[in-house]
Amino acid sequence: MKVRKAKIFIRLIRRYGKKLFSLNSVLVHGKVYMNFNSWQFLLFFPVVTVLYWVLEARGHSASLATLVKQAFLLMVSLFFYACWNPAYLALIVFSVLITWVSGCCMEGKALRYKRLILAGSLTLNLAVLFFFKYYNFFADSLSLVSGGAVLPSFNVLLPVGISFYTFQALGYSIDVYRGTVQAERNLITYALFVTFFPQLVAGPIERTGNLLPQFKADHGFDYDRVTSGLKLAAWGMFKKIVVADRVALYVNAVYGEPTVYPAASLALATFFFAFQIYCDFSGYSDIAMGCARVLGFKLMSNFRQPYFAHSIADFWRRWHISLSSWLRDYIYIPLGGNRRGIPRQAFNLLITFLLSGLWHGAAWHFVAWGALHGVFQLAGRATNGVRSRIWRTLGIANSLLIRAVAVCVTFALVCVAWVFFRANTIGDALLICTKFVMLPAELASYVHQLPQTGVLETVRAAFQLGNNVAHPIKSFGISACGFSFMAIAVLLFSDWRTRTMPDMALITRKPPMVLRWASYYTLVLVVLLSWGMDSSEFIYFMF
Repeated sequence: MKVRKAKIFIRLIRRYGKKLFSLNSVLVHGKVYMNFNSWQFLLFFPVVTVLYWVLEARGHSASLATLVKQAFLLMVSLFFYACWNPAYLALIVFSVLITWVSGCCMEGKALRYKRLILAGSLTLNLAVLFFFKYYNFFADSLSLVSGGAVLPSFNVLLPVGISFYTFQALGYSIDVYRGTVQAERNLITYALFVTFFPQLVAGPIERTGNLLPQFKADHGFDYDRVTSGLKLAAWGMFKKIVVADRVALYVNAVYGEPTVYPAASLALATFFFAFQIYCDFSGYSDIAMGCARVLGFKLMSNFRQPYFAHSIADFWRRWHISLSSWLRDYIYIPLGGNRRGIPRQAFNLLITFLLSGLWHGAAWHFVAWGALHGVFQLAGRATNGVRSRIWRTLGIANSLLIRAVAVCVTFALVCVAWVFFRANTIGDALLICTKFVMLPAELASYVHQLPQTGVLETVRAAFQLGNNVAHPIKSFGISACGFSFMAIAVLLFSDWRTRTMPDMALITRKPPMVLRWASYYTLVLVVLLSWGMDSSEFIYFMF
């Protein structure tokens, strides 16, 4: 039986190996094709999974079997990362070696030596991150302030996922320094922790205590675990392909030329971008979690119904949870958190959010986005007592109306901040916000024209969706707009249904068989029909 299985796997590798492992099929003119939403990954992942299960089922000793499985996953993960640019393997290997050696050297040493070793590890890793991601931004900003070139610029390609794996490796070093985890002596195990391919290029940013011990455990085939992982990955595909990639057509067109589009188009593009980035990033996280779950690993949840948050602080407890918790534990709390008075608390909060903005990108509009969230959160804390007293006086403190208003206001503030995140420059962001001021008057004029032009023509004119307007978005018409709203409604309904459930509860529930399989077929059909039409890379690959 084992010989027969081996022959089958050999035939599969021979049949698909040339396409799968050919570098030219992965890199074409510098473009990456080993995305989760690519046919290459649809070949890559099943082959990796089956081979991993075969290694899991082999009759080796426990220690040898663990070593073989780890070595296999490490090679697969390094290949996966090399598909973007093989040269940048040196950077991730450098980060792995520095943090692994520093962790081994810190254990058992006196505090002053541990501080020196940690400082060296942080300095070397952050120096690499600074050069590749922030050096040109720093040089250009310095030249702008001084009125002339001060530092030379370098034309370097940003290594994909460098912010994610650098923060994960730094978190390990800090945890070993604090003594919350023991240093991992096995280099293969630690390297796999940093490079594990489902979450390598866009997170979630895993913690040492959660992920690293899982590589030492057995993960055989389990039907329920595998099917729940596949369902979660399929739901992530729906978010990415059906929602994010579709609305991106409208968002990219409008934000590409904000001066020529009216306020209504800019408002709709901002609304769509809120769901584009949510579905793009949470879709990646769902696929990563689902693929890892198929292999037997549990990654942390990165999103928890963020657009049902009732405050900016609550939003950050639900959005990009792995980053927000990382910044809280390794930046905000070490700075003093909320233990040193209100002024220091405000300072710590602003510094944390500014760093969050810089983490997302080396540009001033990202810094402004982080600063806005910090200001919003400070304003929310400052007015919380007054608002609570007003609601109690009116007798509506815990009413559904107040909760709904809080959710809507929070979403509106998040969308205002998204303008700065998505705009190409701060100047474009300020222009868009200025146009928003004119939105009520503009909408009133369209309502006035409604009896003469009709509903469809008015909608086309307001949002530039047809061919008879000044700046039509030809790739995104009325039907595409309606379909996008329907897909967003499905997404919001799912989030609303799972708001009080534990993670993945909706995926693992057992509704009636007919309804369950009808949902599966519908989901797969919609994804396949949308596949490849407007597919794009995941937004967070650039971070």
